[in-house]
Amino acid sequence: MVRALLARTALELFAAKGYDDTTLEEIAAAAGVSKRTLFNYFRSKEDLALNGLAEQGELIAARLAERPADEDPWTSLRAAFQALEEIDVTAERRLEIITLLFGNESLRAGHAEKQARWQELFAPLIEPRLPDSDHRTLEARAIAAAAITCLQTAIEEWMRLGGQVDQFDLYDAAVQAIRRPASPPEKTTT
Repeated sequence: MVRALLARTALELFAAKGYDDTTLEEIAAAAGVSKRTLFNYFRSKEDLALNGLAEQGELIAARLAERPADEDPWTSLRAAFQALEEIDVTAERRLEIITLLFGNESLRAGHAEKQARWQELFAPLIEPRLPDSDHRTLEARAIAAAAITCLQTAIEEWMRLGGQVDQFDLYDAAVQAIRRPASPPEKTTT
């Protein structure tokens, strides 16, 4: 309860004042707690801003584990990523948060690092879905990494478009782009 209040308060202040211009003291005061209490829940301002990503990864992994064992990994991942749509936040608020995260270099790097950890959660759940081979672990890691990158790219495009399109339509387009066989280059005649 306190952790959620602190994270929500921090995001509101970051949105109002900007990430760099908001102090931990201001966050603690606005939440009605001491700075020491804030540090009992979060180690840094970055932890406050990136609070939900670890939980999101675990939620997606849980949904992935629930998918049918014989389902294509890409289909399973797409369905598991839908868990992000269930997070109780308006589209406007989601856009505000994503703009904050991608508008600050340290938060952007922290976001990418936390999402990279998702690969460790997803790959073991993908591996049993793949044909047996000497490279099955590698293939599972590659699929997890590619799917996460497609999600990240879709979210960035969604933000660029002002949240006016469906994120998962963008995700589907990104996945299709990497799964489509490359066309041979056109031959030119001279």
